[in-house]
Amino acid sequence: MTHFNRLGLCAALGSALLLSACGSLDRVANIGKAPDMTRIENPVLEKSYQPVSLPMPAPQTASAKPNSLWQSGRQTFFKDQRARQIGDILTVMIDIEDEAELENSSSRSRSASESAGLDSLLGYEQSLDRILPEAVDNSSLAGADSDSAHNGTGSIEREEDIELKIAALVTQILPNGNMVIHGRQEVRVNFEKRILELDGVIRPEDISNTNSISYEKIAEARISYGGEGQITDVQQPRYGQQLYDIVFPF
Repeated sequence: MTHFNRLGLCAALGSALLLSACGSLDRVANIGKAPDMTRIENPVLEKSYQPVSLPMPAPQTASAKPNSLWQSGRQTFFKDQRARQIGDILTVMIDIEDEAELENSSSRSRSASESAGLDSLLGYEQSLDRILPEAVDNSSLAGADSDSAHNGTGSIEREEDIELKIAALVTQILPNGNMVIHGRQEVRVNFEKRILELDGVIRPEDISNTNSISYEKIAEARISYGGEGQITDVQQPRYGQQLYDIVFPF
């Protein structure tokens, strides 16, 4: 390893340790405190927010008949109470029942043998014992054997059942009338905070008359359900173990 490579490795390890130390100091400062609740803010103004851009059909000109009470684009004859513009709220019904089972196995073995000898070399083969240990056998000057074997088995069995409701906010209207929604819900119980986040694209036609929509009708759905707090911290490996798992090659 060259001098520059060693310096780079030391700098990377130093940076990782420094970041871990900063995170540890923050956690030490929050000992005995409940997790902070996130302030309600306009998601469009967040740095990580990116407007959705998807393929859109060609725009169509709406036609209206003279002296008609019916307006193009209306869902019902009376006022529609469903979400239809930026800032409106609708309820998303999340009911996920996922079950998967996977098993696999692998086996590998390899063996190799190499040998080399020098029976004659202009008569100098008898003088090899002057530079090599005594009792040199010219016919077997070098030999190597290697054996390797690997067996692996793995199995995955997963069963998930999530049933939740979340209110989402319409943040964008796409050119074809589809709506981009964003929802975030935080519930703090003692020192544990549960966080539910939702993003996606919906059609106004899929919203029911109760102003709700099921999650399977959300395109590009991004559903995140997790938590922060003392219990979550205990369930995670220590940062030293995580760093060891990353850098240890075997």
